[in-house]
Amino acid sequence: MEIISQNFLPHCSVVTWGSKPDKNRLVPNRSNILVSSCGLRKSRLVVRNGTSDGYVVGENDDLGSISTRRGDSKSKVLIPGLPEEAAAQITPSHCEWKPNLTVHYEKSGCGNVEAPAVLFLPGFGVGSFHYEKQLTDLGRDYRVWAVDFVGQGLSLPTQDPTTISKETSGLQNSEPFWGFGDEAEPWADQLVYSLDLWRDQVQYIVQEVIGEPVYIAGNSLGGYVALYFAATHPHLVKGVTLLNATPFWGFFPNPVKSPKLARLFPWSGTFPLPPRVKKLTELVWQKISDPESIAEILKQVYKDHSTDVDKVFSRIVEITQHPAAAASFASIMFAPGGLLSFSEALSRCKKNSVPICLMYGKEDPWVGPIWGKKIKKEIPNAPYYEISPAGHCPHDEVPEVVNYLMRGWIKHLESGGFEALPLMEDGEEAWEESSIGREIEFPRGDGWKKSVKLWLYGSKYTFWRGVGEALRASLVRAFRGKSA
Repeated sequence: MEIISQNFLPHCSVVTWGSKPDKNRLVPNRSNILVSSCGLRKSRLVVRNGTSDGYVVGENDDLGSISTRRGDSKSKVLIPGLPEEAAAQITPSHCEWKPNLTVHYEKSGCGNVEAPAVLFLPGFGVGSFHYEKQLTDLGRDYRVWAVDFVGQGLSLPTQDPTTISKETSGLQNSEPFWGFGDEAEPWADQLVYSLDLWRDQVQYIVQEVIGEPVYIAGNSLGGYVALYFAATHPHLVKGVTLLNATPFWGFFPNPVKSPKLARLFPWSGTFPLPPRVKKLTELVWQKISDPESIAEILKQVYKDHSTDVDKVFSRIVEITQHPAAAASFASIMFAPGGLLSFSEALSRCKKNSVPICLMYGKEDPWVGPIWGKKIKKEIPNAPYYEISPAGHCPHDEVPEVVNYLMRGWIKHLESGGFEALPLMEDGEEAWEESSIGREIEFPRGDGWKKSVKLWLYGSKYTFWRGVGEALRASLVRAFRGKSA
């Protein structure tokens, strides 16, 4: 493969297309591409030398800084690393959504007034800080927000949602946790940290803070909320990215959807906590809030243990020390399911033609790629990317790859399909039947490079074929283990 130096680029800019774009087609039908020396800094086009293999120019790469490489396989794609000096600045902010419920969020790139708006939703137990690598990088090209769900992160209540009655106030000095009182405060009456509440919170952020339709992305729990919000407010969503999205949340019946069944359960996550739940919460919270337990969980969800999680670890530990954290955790765990299941939300998004992109870490121990492939079975034209090695939080473990895919996904939608999806720049028709696999290489600090495998599965790639491949891979790993 040859990489053309800047001096060999033609001094004109013409992009011709063989036909009008098909909305169901993920690869533009290109007849010719000529690239000028101006505007290359933002190009994602494949630069070709005659019929030689191409090199995907990174989002902010300057061709003049790329030296010629020979002998590389076509399957390798070089992408930019995270910014070091020109990173976008993160601005923390907050707004009062409801009495004593202040929403914390972080933003970057707001100077890019004409750029698309992107909103990230966090997983359970974390917050906007988990998207620092997206805010600093994607914020250079887009207006980016990341929000903390109420009841989590820095969006915990500012006051105790309960009070202690006069009868019991003299029997104890103080409650160790907020929410463990005897009566709910008026502002916390019927408060429960649920999918429906978070969906409403996202609506407020999009309409009142951002003020326009967004590209929305969510990891784990955040993926479910992103899909749920898109299903109920499709006019406010330009596209959904699911990052190892959990397909299940809320294990108790919804009182609106199933009122009779819901009445069979004595508590639905409201305040105050019942006496038995208080005792259970104290026991469980003592275990899961222990720093050693938190470190063990992070070790499970991150495949690459060389990933620096010190900052994430510190922020999670800090959150657990808030007096409202324990009761909020109990409310979340006992909250009813949403009015829409994950499957129902997916069906609504499909009906309303909401664009969906799937990005999954292959080695996720909690929400494996099999769940992403089930989604793809329902929406065959949704691009499905699988990254390896990567665990439950690919946006933090391999942010370079997720950011590269996010840029390509947004450009594809913004161009109406004229810009090819990442890994589709060569227009490989065989992708529809099977998949495209590439080695993705990117720089990490101190002059070394990291590489991962990236697959894009085609529109005709069947769910059961994916199950078969996963089974075969498991058998191979087991066989190798016995051989060792």
